[in-house]
Amino acid sequence: MSLDSDIIVDRRRIRRKLTFWRVMAALIAIAAIAGFALIATPGARGSFVSAGSIARVEIDGLIRSDSERTHALERLENSQAAAVIVHINSPGGTTAGSEQLYDSLTRLKAKKPLVVVVEGLAASGGYITAIASDHIIAQQSSLVGSIGVLFQFPNFSELLKTVGVKVEEVKSTPLKAAPNGFEPTSPEARAALDALVKDSYAWFKDLVKQRRGMDDTQLEKVVDGRVFTGRQAIDLKLIDQLGDEKTAVAWLEEQKGVKKGLSVRDYKLEPRFGDLTFLKTAASVTLEALGFSAIAHQIEQIGLAQAVDRAGLDGMLALWQPAASN
Repeated sequence: MSLDSDIIVDRRRIRRKLTFWRVMAALIAIAAIAGFALIATPGARGSFVSAGSIARVEIDGLIRSDSERTHALERLENSQAAAVIVHINSPGGTTAGSEQLYDSLTRLKAKKPLVVVVEGLAASGGYITAIASDHIIAQQSSLVGSIGVLFQFPNFSELLKTVGVKVEEVKSTPLKAAPNGFEPTSPEARAALDALVKDSYAWFKDLVKQRRGMDDTQLEKVVDGRVFTGRQAIDLKLIDQLGDEKTAVAWLEEQKGVKKGLSVRDYKLEPRFGDLTFLKTAASVTLEALGFSAIAHQIEQIGLAQAVDRAGLDGMLALWQPAASN
């Protein structure tokens, strides 16, 4: 009987070791594939664009401040590209990051003909990015708008009471590091945040009014935070034309004098792990096997880099956040 027990214990020990090394092998394989893919990917940031071609720039996912993206767009300013088509598929991000990207595209537009094509979504900070262009094209079912600003923060004060934890602090003034999430938000702190949000919202509205040539009546119809389809947006002056990349090329040829027949070539700003489908799948499978099904599901839906970015966004947001599906 004792011998049988020892055998069972040994088998369980061996099984645990095998599971550990299988997981380690999977993680090492993912890291190796990622490294190889990054080495094999041509033109890490700001790939070469030959003379006599149109550069295709993709703004995809969450937008945040990125100095390397800014430098890549500056290199595009000085490249031999005949024109630029910016494809946007973004729910927005931080207001600072969206403003930075808007400024970069505005400088690029001063050097080269530029047109924006909205793929699936240009909401909030994504729409700030879009209005850097003088001409915005979207598909009929694309979503644009969500003109507004939010400041979100978790509050754990009730949870801390339940578990019997109290956070002590000493600070110079009542509004220092407020809100902190460890205590109920004071009326003074909430008023300070409200002032921040309203100031950024006023800046956003003024930018839309100026860039889209709206009067106050037209502006009030689109600044309540909603998104609109491309079909709705064209009547509301949020976009200029319905169509796709071919429509954008035709506009550049007809309105900006770009030579006909030029090829459109990708200009990569920031290739990331989330762009590699096979790596996303491998990471998702590994996390599922380790029991992190919720994280695996999020990666499967929005990608590895996006899952990390969404968790790390902080500060003032110009972000459209529809309810997540179960």
